[in-house]
Amino acid sequence: MTAPVLSVRDLVTEFDTRAGALRAVNNVCFDVMPGEVLGIVGESGSGKTITGFSIMQLLDKPGKVKSGEILLNGKDLGRLGDTELRQLRGDRIAMIFQDPMMTLNPVLRIDTQMIETILAHRKVSHAEARQLAEDALAQVGIPSPAERLKTYPHEMSGGMRQRVVIAIALMLEPDLIIADEPTTALDVTIQSQILFEMQRLLSNRNMGLIWITHDLTVVAGLAHKVAVMYAGRIVEFGPVSDLLDRPAHPYTRGLIDSIPSNASHGKRLTQIPGMTPNLLNLGKGCPFRPRCPRASDICASDPETSSTGDGRTVRCHNPIEEGLDDTASAT
Repeated sequence: MTAPVLSVRDLVTEFDTRAGALRAVNNVCFDVMPGEVLGIVGESGSGKTITGFSIMQLLDKPGKVKSGEILLNGKDLGRLGDTELRQLRGDRIAMIFQDPMMTLNPVLRIDTQMIETILAHRKVSHAEARQLAEDALAQVGIPSPAERLKTYPHEMSGGMRQRVVIAIALMLEPDLIIADEPTTALDVTIQSQILFEMQRLLSNRNMGLIWITHDLTVVAGLAHKVAVMYAGRIVEFGPVSDLLDRPAHPYTRGLIDSIPSNASHGKRLTQIPGMTPNLLNLGKGCPFRPRCPRASDICASDPETSSTGDGRTVRCHNPIEEGLDDTASAT
Protein backbone atom coordinates (compact mmCIF):
# COMPACT_ATOMS: atom_id res chain seq x y z
CA MET A 1 0.00 0.00 0.00
CA THR A 2 1.07 3.62 -0.57
CA ALA A 3 2.63 5.18 2.51
CA PRO A 4 1.09 8.39 3.88
CA VAL A 5 2.86 11.62 3.03
CA LEU A 6 2.08 12.84 6.56
CA SER A 7 1.43 10.91 9.76
CA VAL A 8 0.49 12.77 12.94
CA ARG A 9 0.52 10.63 16.07
CA ASP A 10 -0.64 11.72 19.56
CA LEU A 11 0.21 15.37 18.90
CA VAL A 12 0.05 17.55 22.03
CA THR A 13 0.67 21.30 21.80
CA GLU A 14 0.64 23.56 24.84
CA PHE A 15 1.04 27.24 25.66
CA ASP A 16 2.60 28.29 28.94
CA THR A 17 0.48 30.95 30.66
CA ARG A 18 0.46 32.53 34.10
CA ALA A 19 -2.62 30.46 34.90
CA GLY A 20 -0.93 27.21 33.84
CA ALA A 21 -0.44 25.12 30.72
CA LEU A 22 -3.10 25.63 28.04
CA ARG A 23 -3.43 22.50 25.92
CA ALA A 24 -4.48 23.78 22.50
CA VAL A 25 -4.00 20.44 20.69
CA ASN A 26 -4.74 17.27 22.61
CA ASN A 27 -3.62 13.84 21.32
CA VAL A 28 -4.45 14.50 17.67
CA CYS A 29 -3.86 11.64 15.21
CA PHE A 30 -4.39 11.45 11.42
CA ASP A 31 -2.76 10.49 8.13
CA VAL A 32 -2.71 12.29 4.79
CA MET A 33 -2.11 10.16 1.71
CA PRO A 34 -0.53 11.39 -1.56
CA GLY A 35 -3.19 13.12 -3.65
CA GLU A 36 -5.59 13.33 -0.71
CA VAL A 37 -7.30 16.41 0.71
CA LEU A 38 -8.00 16.42 4.45
CA GLY A 39 -10.37 19.07 5.74
CA ILE A 40 -9.97 20.19 9.36
CA VAL A 41 -13.05 22.02 10.61
CA GLY A 42 -14.27 23.53 13.84
CA GLU A 43 -15.18 26.78 15.56
CA SER A 44 -12.60 29.45 16.35
CA GLY A 45 -10.43 28.21 19.20
CA SER A 46 -10.93 24.54 18.38
CA GLY A 47 -7.21 24.02 17.71
CA LYS A 48 -7.26 23.58 13.94
CA THR A 49 -4.86 26.43 13.09
CA ILE A 50 -2.49 25.50 15.94
CA THR A 51 -2.43 21.97 14.52
CA GLY A 52 -1.20 23.40 11.21
CA PHE A 53 1.42 25.57 12.88
CA SER A 54 2.56 22.59 14.97
CA ILE A 55 3.07 20.47 11.85
CA MET A 56 5.09 23.26 10.24
CA GLN A 57 7.12 23.75 13.45
CA LEU A 58 6.24 27.45 13.37
CA LEU A 59 5.16 27.92 16.98
CA ASP A 60 6.72 30.78 18.90
CA LYS A 61 7.13 30.81 22.65
CA PRO A 62 5.16 30.34 24.84
CA GLY A 63 3.77 27.69 22.44
CA LYS A 64 5.49 24.33 22.08
CA VAL A 65 4.87 20.83 20.78
CA LYS A 66 5.00 18.91 24.03
CA SER A 67 4.78 15.37 22.67
CA GLY A 68 3.81 13.24 19.69
CA GLU A 69 5.21 12.52 16.25
CA ILE A 70 4.89 14.49 13.02
CA LEU A 71 6.24 12.30 10.21
CA LEU A 72 6.69 13.78 6.74
CA ASN A 73 7.51 10.87 4.42
CA GLY A 74 8.73 9.03 7.49
CA LYS A 75 10.96 11.87 8.73
CA ASP A 76 10.09 13.18 12.22
CA LEU A 77 9.90 16.98 11.88
CA GLY A 78 10.11 17.43 15.64
CA ARG A 79 13.64 16.01 15.67
CA LEU A 80 15.04 18.26 12.95
CA GLY A 81 17.20 21.31 13.55
CA ASP A 82 16.46 24.82 12.29
CA THR A 83 18.65 24.43 9.19
CA GLU A 84 16.97 21.19 8.12
CA LEU A 85 13.52 22.67 8.73
CA ARG A 86 14.31 25.73 6.60
CA GLN A 87 15.32 23.42 3.77
CA LEU A 88 12.06 21.47 4.03
CA ARG A 89 9.72 24.45 4.34
CA GLY A 90 8.74 25.76 0.95
CA ASP A 91 10.33 22.74 -0.70
CA ARG A 92 8.75 19.52 0.62
CA ILE A 93 6.10 21.15 2.84
CA ALA A 94 4.45 24.55 2.40
CA MET A 95 1.78 26.60 4.14
CA ILE A 96 -0.75 29.05 2.74
CA PHE A 97 -1.87 31.58 5.35
CA GLN A 98 -5.24 33.28 5.67
CA ASP A 99 -3.61 36.69 5.22
CA PRO A 100 -1.31 36.74 2.16
CA MET A 101 0.70 39.57 3.69
CA MET A 102 1.99 37.08 6.26
CA THR A 103 3.87 35.52 3.34
CA LEU A 104 4.59 38.48 1.06
CA ASN A 105 7.08 41.18 1.94
CA PRO A 106 5.40 44.54 1.18
CA VAL A 107 8.66 46.29 0.20
CA LEU A 108 9.90 43.67 -2.29
CA ARG A 109 8.64 43.03 -5.81
CA ILE A 110 6.91 39.73 -6.50
CA ASP A 111 9.72 38.51 -8.77
CA THR A 112 12.34 39.10 -6.06
CA GLN A 113 10.37 37.09 -3.51
CA MET A 114 9.56 34.20 -5.84
CA ILE A 115 13.03 33.95 -7.39
CA GLU A 116 14.74 34.03 -3.98
CA THR A 117 12.51 31.18 -2.84
CA ILE A 118 13.42 29.07 -5.88
CA LEU A 119 17.15 29.77 -5.62
CA ALA A 120 17.11 28.83 -1.93
CA HIS A 121 15.98 25.29 -2.82
CA ARG A 122 17.01 24.65 -6.44
CA LYS A 123 20.36 24.88 -8.21
CA VAL A 124 19.16 26.78 -11.28
CA SER A 125 20.17 30.00 -12.99
CA HIS A 126 18.46 33.31 -12.28
CA ALA A 127 16.80 33.19 -15.71
CA GLU A 128 15.47 29.68 -15.10
CA ALA A 129 14.17 30.75 -11.70
CA ARG A 130 12.32 33.70 -13.27
CA GLN A 131 10.74 31.39 -15.84
CA LEU A 132 9.63 29.00 -13.07
CA ALA A 133 8.08 31.94 -11.19
CA GLU A 134 6.29 33.15 -14.33
CA ASP A 135 4.96 29.65 -15.05
CA ALA A 136 3.73 29.33 -11.44
CA LEU A 137 1.73 32.56 -11.72
CA ALA A 138 0.21 31.40 -14.98
CA GLN A 139 -0.82 28.07 -13.40
CA VAL A 140 -2.94 29.84 -10.77
CA GLY A 141 -4.74 31.90 -13.41
CA ILE A 142 -2.91 35.22 -13.10
CA PRO A 143 -3.06 37.08 -16.45
CA SER A 144 0.12 38.61 -17.92
CA PRO A 145 2.35 36.83 -15.40
CA ALA A 146 5.57 38.40 -16.72
CA GLU A 147 4.19 41.86 -15.96
CA ARG A 148 2.78 40.82 -12.58
CA LEU A 149 6.23 39.69 -11.49
CA LYS A 150 7.35 43.32 -11.62
CA THR A 151 4.66 44.58 -9.24
CA TYR A 152 4.64 45.08 -5.48
CA PRO A 153 2.04 43.32 -3.26
CA HIS A 154 0.17 46.57 -2.51
CA GLU A 155 -0.46 47.03 -6.24
CA MET A 156 -2.54 43.83 -6.32
CA SER A 157 -6.04 43.04 -5.12
CA GLY A 158 -6.55 40.68 -2.17
CA GLY A 159 -7.56 37.84 -4.46
CA MET A 160 -4.55 38.38 -6.71
CA ARG A 161 -2.19 38.42 -3.71
CA GLN A 162 -3.66 35.16 -2.47
CA ARG A 163 -3.11 33.60 -5.90
CA VAL A 164 0.54 34.67 -5.72
CA VAL A 165 0.88 33.01 -2.31
CA ILE A 166 -0.68 29.81 -3.69
CA ALA A 167 1.71 29.96 -6.64
CA ILE A 168 4.68 30.27 -4.26
CA ALA A 169 3.43 27.26 -2.29
CA LEU A 170 2.94 25.15 -5.42
CA MET A 171 5.89 26.12 -7.61
CA LEU A 172 8.43 23.73 -6.04
CA GLU A 173 5.85 20.90 -6.05
CA PRO A 174 5.96 20.05 -2.32
CA ASP A 175 4.70 16.75 -0.96
CA LEU A 176 2.27 18.49 1.40
CA ILE A 177 0.51 21.86 1.53
CA ILE A 178 -1.28 23.19 4.61
CA ALA A 179 -3.87 25.86 3.75
CA ASP A 180 -5.17 27.87 6.72
CA GLU A 181 -8.51 29.39 5.66
CA PRO A 182 -6.90 30.96 2.58
CA THR A 183 -10.18 32.13 1.01
CA THR A 184 -12.05 33.36 4.10
CA ALA A 185 -11.39 37.08 3.50
CA LEU A 186 -12.23 36.92 -0.22
CA ASP A 187 -15.56 37.45 -1.95
CA VAL A 188 -17.50 34.43 -3.13
CA THR A 189 -16.54 34.78 -6.80
CA ILE A 190 -12.80 34.96 -6.11
CA GLN A 191 -13.13 32.15 -3.56
CA SER A 192 -14.74 29.90 -6.16
CA GLN A 193 -12.03 30.70 -8.69
CA ILE A 194 -9.22 29.88 -6.24
CA LEU A 195 -10.90 26.63 -5.15
CA PHE A 196 -11.28 25.64 -8.80
CA GLU A 197 -7.59 26.37 -9.46
CA MET A 198 -6.55 24.37 -6.39
CA GLN A 199 -8.61 21.34 -7.49
CA ARG A 200 -7.19 21.56 -11.01
CA LEU A 201 -3.60 21.79 -9.82
CA LEU A 202 -3.95 19.02 -7.25
CA SER A 203 -5.44 16.69 -9.84
CA ASN A 204 -2.23 17.05 -11.87
CA ARG A 205 0.15 16.51 -8.93
CA ASN A 206 0.34 13.74 -6.37
CA MET A 207 0.59 15.98 -3.31
CA GLY A 208 -1.33 15.98 -0.06
CA LEU A 209 -3.38 18.97 1.11
CA ILE A 210 -4.69 19.93 4.55
CA TRP A 211 -7.46 22.53 4.23
CA ILE A 212 -8.20 24.27 7.54
CA THR A 213 -11.56 26.03 7.60
CA HIS A 214 -14.78 26.71 9.48
CA ASP A 215 -16.77 26.48 6.22
CA LEU A 216 -18.27 23.02 5.79
CA THR A 217 -19.59 23.86 2.32
CA VAL A 218 -16.01 24.33 1.07
CA VAL A 219 -14.96 21.05 2.66
CA ALA A 220 -17.91 19.24 1.07
CA GLY A 221 -16.71 20.12 -2.43
CA LEU A 222 -12.96 19.89 -1.89
CA ALA A 223 -11.93 17.31 0.72
CA HIS A 224 -11.77 13.52 0.67
CA LYS A 225 -11.73 13.18 4.47
CA VAL A 226 -12.74 15.45 7.33
CA ALA A 227 -11.44 15.86 10.88
CA VAL A 228 -13.85 17.75 13.17
CA MET A 229 -12.04 19.44 16.06
CA TYR A 230 -13.43 20.69 19.36
CA ALA A 231 -11.44 21.91 22.37
CA GLY A 232 -8.19 20.73 20.82
CA ARG A 233 -9.38 17.20 20.06
CA ILE A 234 -10.60 15.41 16.97
CA VAL A 235 -14.14 14.42 17.92
CA GLU A 236 -15.07 12.87 14.56
CA PHE A 237 -13.08 11.71 11.54
CA GLY A 238 -14.03 10.04 8.29
CA PRO A 239 -14.80 10.28 4.55
CA VAL A 240 -16.39 13.60 3.70
CA SER A 241 -19.65 12.29 2.19
CA ASP A 242 -20.36 9.84 5.00
CA LEU A 243 -19.49 12.27 7.77
CA LEU A 244 -21.53 15.18 6.41
CA ASP A 245 -24.53 13.03 5.43
CA ARG A 246 -24.58 10.95 8.62
CA PRO A 247 -22.69 12.74 11.40
CA ALA A 248 -22.17 10.66 14.53
CA HIS A 249 -21.04 13.40 16.93
CA PRO A 250 -23.60 15.97 18.17
CA TYR A 251 -21.07 18.75 17.60
CA THR A 252 -20.70 17.79 13.92
CA ARG A 253 -24.48 17.74 13.65
CA GLY A 254 -24.62 21.20 15.21
CA LEU A 255 -22.10 22.59 12.73
CA ILE A 256 -24.06 21.19 9.79
CA ASP A 257 -27.38 22.49 11.09
CA SER A 258 -25.79 25.95 11.49
CA ILE A 259 -25.11 26.28 7.75
CA PRO A 260 -27.39 29.12 6.54
CA SER A 261 -28.40 27.25 3.37
CA ASN A 262 -29.87 24.49 5.54
CA ALA A 263 -32.28 26.84 7.29
CA SER A 264 -35.94 27.04 6.27
CA HIS A 265 -37.03 30.31 4.69
CA GLY A 266 -38.28 32.79 7.27
CA LYS A 267 -37.07 30.77 10.26
CA ARG A 268 -34.35 31.69 12.72
CA LEU A 269 -30.93 30.23 11.96
CA THR A 270 -29.96 27.22 14.02
CA GLN A 271 -26.97 27.68 16.29
CA ILE A 272 -25.02 25.67 18.82
CA PRO A 273 -25.91 27.04 22.28
CA GLY A 274 -23.26 28.34 24.63
CA MET A 275 -19.62 29.14 24.07
CA THR A 276 -16.45 27.18 23.42
CA PRO A 277 -14.89 26.07 26.73
CA ASN A 278 -11.95 27.62 28.54
CA LEU A 279 -9.04 25.31 27.73
CA LEU A 280 -7.40 26.23 31.04
CA ASN A 281 -10.38 24.90 32.95
CA LEU A 282 -11.97 22.08 30.98
CA GLY A 283 -12.80 20.03 34.05
CA LYS A 284 -13.68 16.38 33.89
CA GLY A 285 -15.80 14.65 31.30
CA CYS A 286 -16.64 15.52 27.71
CA PRO A 287 -15.77 19.16 26.90
CA PHE A 288 -18.89 19.48 24.74
CA ARG A 289 -21.23 18.31 27.51
CA PRO A 290 -22.51 21.81 28.57
CA ARG A 291 -23.64 22.51 25.00
CA CYS A 292 -24.75 19.03 23.95
CA PRO A 293 -28.44 18.10 23.50
CA ARG A 294 -27.58 14.41 24.02
CA ALA A 295 -25.60 14.82 27.24
CA SER A 296 -26.28 12.32 30.02
CA ASP A 297 -24.71 11.24 33.30
CA ILE A 298 -22.10 9.11 31.51
CA CYS A 299 -20.74 12.26 29.85
CA ALA A 300 -19.22 13.23 33.20
CA SER A 301 -16.43 10.81 32.23
CA ASP A 302 -14.10 11.49 29.31
CA PRO A 303 -15.15 9.52 26.20
CA GLU A 304 -12.72 7.40 24.22
CA THR A 305 -12.36 7.45 20.45
CA SER A 306 -14.18 4.50 18.89
CA SER A 307 -14.85 3.21 15.38
CA THR A 308 -18.34 3.43 13.90
CA GLY A 309 -17.61 0.41 11.70
CA ASP A 310 -17.73 2.28 8.38
CA GLY A 311 -14.24 3.75 8.30
CA ARG A 312 -15.06 6.58 10.68
CA THR A 313 -14.16 7.33 14.28
CA VAL A 314 -16.07 9.32 16.88
CA ARG A 315 -15.27 10.50 20.40
CA CYS A 316 -18.66 10.45 22.12
CA HIS A 317 -20.58 8.44 24.74
CA ASN A 318 -23.92 9.04 22.98
CA PRO A 319 -23.20 9.16 19.22
CA ILE A 320 -26.01 9.82 16.77
CA GLU A 321 -27.17 6.62 15.13
CA GLU A 322 -29.80 7.95 12.78
CA GLY A 323 -28.84 9.78 9.56
CA LEU A 324 -29.55 13.37 8.68
CA ASP A 325 -32.64 14.29 6.72
CA ASP A 326 -32.30 16.07 3.39
CA THR A 327 -32.68 19.55 4.85
CA ALA A 328 -29.73 19.09 7.20
CA SER A 329 -27.23 17.72 4.71
CA ALA A 330 -24.24 19.89 3.82
CA THR A 331 -23.79 18.16 0.51
